[in-house]
Amino acid sequence: MLQHDHASTPFIEKKHPVVVVCDGLQSPANIGAIFRLCDAFGVLELIFNNPIDLSSNRLRRTARNTYTTVKHTSSTNILETISKFQQKGFAVITLEISEKSVPITTLSTLSNQKTVLIIGNERTGVSEEILNNTNLIVHIPMYGKNSSMNVAQATAIALYELTKH
Repeated sequence: MLQHDHASTPFIEKKHPVVVVCDGLQSPANIGAIFRLCDAFGVLELIFNNPIDLSSNRLRRTARNTYTTVKHTSSTNILETISKFQQKGFAVITLEISEKSVPITTLSTLSNQKTVLIIGNERTGVSEEILNNTNLIVHIPMYGKNSSMNVAQATAIALYELTKH
């Protein structure tokens, strides 16, 4: 058989110095996918700034039980949380298309650097308040007519870029 089952995958468990902060994520499917991505990319911690419902069947199916293994917390003051990480030497990077954003593919120095990756709400993106308190805003270059992509898909690309070396 060519395909591995879960028990025979050759991956070595590893943690990367990356924390993912979710600014207003709502969709149980997206939240579940973010849990699964954080597990796959060895993220240190996943932080939400709004309550999430871990009893949601959709979230649980999408997360495939990773909500039990990925360290996750909620923060009532996300700016204070971001500031604490900055004081610990983390670079704070926001994933958003804006006037000040640069392509994430141009960032060759981020691998193995302590990083907080902020992702935004499915409809409204990252709040202005957070955008104004970040070290760097990055976007994923896109070549079609649509100006955005699904937050979980974008997070997968960003986490790959942050952990690829």
